[in-house]
Amino acid sequence: MTIKPLADRVVIKMVEAEETTKGGIILASSAKEKPSVAEVVAVGPGGVVDGKEVTMYVKVGDKVLTSKYSGTEVKLDSEEYTIVKQSDILAIVE
Repeated sequence: MTIKPLADRVVIKMVEAEETTKGGIILASSAKEKPSVAEVVAVGPGGVVDGKEVTMYVKVGDKVLTSKYSGTEVKLDSEEYTIVKQSDILAIVE
C-alpha cells in the first residue's frame, strides 16, 4: 500500500535523531527531542489551493526541516509517516 498526497500535501518520514552529541555524550531516550529533520517520501501535484496557484518546491528524497508539531501522523505497514502542507516545511537541508 502507498500514500499518494493530494494538492499541496507532502508525505515525510522523520529521520532518527543521533543518540550521541558532538561532544560524545550519549543521550538517554527521555532527553531526546522530537526530530525536526525528515525525508520526503511523496509529493502532491500542487495546483490551485484555496484559489491560489501552488508550485511544489520539494521532491522525493529531499531532507527537510519542518515545524515542530505540524502535520498528521499516519501509520502504514508498521512505518510511521507524517502528512504536512508544503507551507509547514521550513527549509530543505543540503
